[in-house]
Amino acid sequence: MKRLFSTLAQWPATQRLVRTFSIACACLVLAACGTVTTPTDPTAGWTAERLYQDAREEINLKNWSSARTRLESIEARYPFGIYAQQALIDQAYINWQDDEPERALAAIDRFQRQYPNHPGSDYMLYLKGLITFTPPSAMFMRFTRQDPSERDPKGLTESYQAFTQLIEQYPNSRYANDARLRANWLINTIAENEVHVAEYYYTRDAYVAAANRAQRVITDFEGVPVAERALYIMYLSYDKLGQPELRDDVKRIMDTNFPDSTYFEQGLKVKKNRWNPINWL
Repeated sequence: MKRLFSTLAQWPATQRLVRTFSIACACLVLAACGTVTTPTDPTAGWTAERLYQDAREEINLKNWSSARTRLESIEARYPFGIYAQQALIDQAYINWQDDEPERALAAIDRFQRQYPNHPGSDYMLYLKGLITFTPPSAMFMRFTRQDPSERDPKGLTESYQAFTQLIEQYPNSRYANDARLRANWLINTIAENEVHVAEYYYTRDAYVAAANRAQRVITDFEGVPVAERALYIMYLSYDKLGQPELRDDVKRIMDTNFPDSTYFEQGLKVKKNRWNPINWL
């Protein structure tokens, strides 16, 4: 240090002043760094049971962020206990409630990989179905009057697969009956999405694509109510394509299965009467 200030003394006054000020500032910063204290974790030393009880209290108060922190601490500190298993289940739930579907699905995926035979596996499948069944925007459908079948069917399909897996693997689960109702609605909605696409093609004179898409509804979604509309789109498309034999075949199928159909009188103006499960929310 003496050598440093001896060297400074040989510099011009202005340079010495600037250099001395810079060194003083650096010393102050170093001194301040030496006094910084690391924040303490108020949960340090807590048992898994205490962490979980605290997390449950936060969940009851709907303090999702605080609950998530406690549950993640259980996973990190006590990864092999029963509380870690329950912590993953609760993380999936609170992330869903906190409009964090991706984080919720990630928690479910971790749970299914780590605990494939856990007694709560049926609930996790049910929750997985709910997450994609009711995305955050779904709540606004009752106000916008948007038909759910007009949305991207990806989430609907994922939801249907989760509910179907639950029904097949856990037919006696307490969640199975509700899953069946939702799966039934979903398969009808996915079929209606196919009809929307077929109708879109038809209105743009893409008659081959319209007929093929409508036929998919008949072959892949047996017994759905929207099959009547799909058949009528096929009828119209074959007529436009100059295929009277195929057109008449479709007409005979409609007459047999839907003898009271009003499509031949009203055309595509016929409105669908459908049940909206968003009321479940």
